[in-house]
Amino acid sequence: MSVWPSSEYAPGLRGAEGILLSIRVSVEPRLLEELLEALAEVPFPVNPEIHHPLAVPAGERSRTIVEFPAYETRLAEVRETLRRHGFDPDSARVASMLEEIQGRPARDWRS
Repeated sequence: MSVWPSSEYAPGLRGAEGILLSIRVSVEPRLLEELLEALAEVPFPVNPEIHHPLAVPAGERSRTIVEFPAYETRLAEVRETLRRHGFDPDSARVASMLEEIQGRPARDWRS
């Protein structure tokens, strides 16, 4: 794995399949099981981290956040799987893992 800059993206952790990304999907708690079942169909292992925020701002619905790593070459497969299962593929927040670790804002990684 390398940390040298890519020509297309900000510096990141790079492997054979491109830059390592952090993908975050936010869903209503009642849809968590459906999202996890969809992610089980992605053609690579997904190790999700699940967050249930304790505080919900007034006037907003409670959301559950599912985060997992994936390489940039796999992003299209993740988006297609979300779409096939009725989730909005563009709602996934994607950042390079290095940016995520450094606390930088997410970029638009749409493919």
